[in-house]
Amino acid sequence: MRGARGAGAAPSAWLVAQFSAPLNAVGAGSVGDVVEVVSGVTPYVWCGSSGVVQLEVGAAGRYFGTSPYGVVQMVLLRLKGIYGIDSCAGLAGNRMLAAMAADVSGPGETTWVRDGEAADWLRPRPVTALPGVGRSTAKTLGRYGLHTIGQIAELPPGTLQRLLGAGPARLLSERARGHDPHPVTPADPAAHLAADVDLERDCLDAAQHHRAVLGVAEEIGQLLRQEGQIGGRLTLTVRYADGSSSTRTRALPEPTAHSPALIAVALELLDGLGLQRARVRGFALRADVLLPAGLGHRQLSLDPAADRARALEAAADRARRRFGPGAVRPATLADRGGPGGSGE
Repeated sequence: MRGARGAGAAPSAWLVAQFSAPLNAVGAGSVGDVVEVVSGVTPYVWCGSSGVVQLEVGAAGRYFGTSPYGVVQMVLLRLKGIYGIDSCAGLAGNRMLAAMAADVSGPGETTWVRDGEAADWLRPRPVTALPGVGRSTAKTLGRYGLHTIGQIAELPPGTLQRLLGAGPARLLSERARGHDPHPVTPADPAAHLAADVDLERDCLDAAQHHRAVLGVAEEIGQLLRQEGQIGGRLTLTVRYADGSSSTRTRALPEPTAHSPALIAVALELLDGLGLQRARVRGFALRADVLLPAGLGHRQLSLDPAADRARALEAAADRARRRFGPGAVRPATLADRGGPGGSGE
């Protein structure tokens, strides 16, 4: 890990680890897997767009017996070791400053805005570096010679209100002084998870229909396990060549993220639609009535094959996290290039 600026101790700190590659280029290919890694450091994790993850690291430093900066390096090393990428990191007393610090860090670097130094660090930076300052606001401020954050911070509140209006002026003034009251809180779990596939051409072949639904059901299982959730209901939607669609919904016998159980119900939904000569364009499968995986109950089975299936599924998930989402697929999908393949 190269380069670090501003190592030392801080009374409170936040971390933004910003990936230098899109999340779909990361080994595991999912936000859920990245959050799983960083959640081993702190439960206070927020995941945003463009590969941005924020952690509250003050308490984690006390737990691990190191400074907040040491926690930052621990997280960066884990992401580097597991995903093979150099992340950018920012360390500061609130989310806004940490994100801004990460934006000016290079791959493998950490920029620390120490407590009490935010005003000096912000002063020379362009006003467009503040969140919420777009082209229109910057143009308005520029007409009055206001180009830096320091100039905004020193401007009388009444003057800024006349330029931008009361609400935007108050918010911008607070941000220019380095204030951001928003804590890092875990994101609410998704209300549902969905997967869909478009066939390569409008398709009459029942075997291709079967294969496509198997593929989206397998994908739903992977998504549920990545998110640490179980689904209680599946909804299958079939899109036809004429633009119409059909939908069927069924509750699962018990909430689960086990792919074979999801596949069985999804195929029952498909069979119930009776698509004998239907020209199908695509399928979508949605899982809802989601619960945390820890709340799930599984009926005991004396069949060793059931236990083997779950062990194989866990091993396949580990392989996908290490080698990518396409590393392991059902045999019926692997030989034809995915759920939407033509089979020709």
